[in-house]
Amino acid sequence: MPTGLPQPAFILLRPQMGENIGAAARGMWNFGLDRMRITSPRDGWPNQKAVAMASGAGRLLDEAQMFDTTANAVGDCTYVYATTARPRGLTKPVFSPEAAMQDAARRIAEGQNVAVMFGPERAGMDNEDIAQANAIISVPVNPEFSSLNLAQCVLLTAYEWRRASTEVVHERTDGASEWATQVEVEKLAEHYEGQLTEAGFFFPEDKAPSMKMNLRNLWSRMPLTRHDVQILHGIMRQMVRWKERG
Repeated sequence: MPTGLPQPAFILLRPQMGENIGAAARGMWNFGLDRMRITSPRDGWPNQKAVAMASGAGRLLDEAQMFDTTANAVGDCTYVYATTARPRGLTKPVFSPEAAMQDAARRIAEGQNVAVMFGPERAGMDNEDIAQANAIISVPVNPEFSSLNLAQCVLLTAYEWRRASTEVVHERTDGASEWATQVEVEKLAEHYEGQLTEAGFFFPEDKAPSMKMNLRNLWSRMPLTRHDVQILHGIMRQMVRWKERG
């Protein structure tokens, strides 16, 4: 079973090689992390190559949570970091691994549910993945050789988590200011997107996908509490009622 200590979940998005999954598990456990989530591994699950590479960290693979989509993997989280070298036009806060894990430790101490996403080995994350993150972790690597192995990136981030988490005093926020989960923010985004579509906001049609992506990215950058989400739902419902009365 997981250790029960407050910590972020590490999410491997569509990993391709079992060896990398096993090495990532080993790197996590080196620094006391045991909440692994995996979406759609290319070679299926369970994976014997992952087990062999994990060595003494096989328990993490046994207890890893499996998901079919990025949205489902981050659904219960209140703040998500995406490790990527290329923000690709999506405006988000950008942290070094050290600063990101210091920020994560502070958020977890307040009672937030935090996750870090790692993209597939060959091409990294899609914009659709990055849009669901609240912030980006960018590793200051050699620009002439910037490609980091998945397990290396996990190990580096886990090391910074260990350093940061030993310096933070845990103090939960009160219930009135509970942070909204990614599922709650996603429902809010769907509510606004649906109403704005009916209002003809996404025009011209060929630009609609990028406009919707930018709107989703806007929501992910906002530090929303559950109370904030309720207010924003209420605002849109009231505007629709006012329009119908008019």
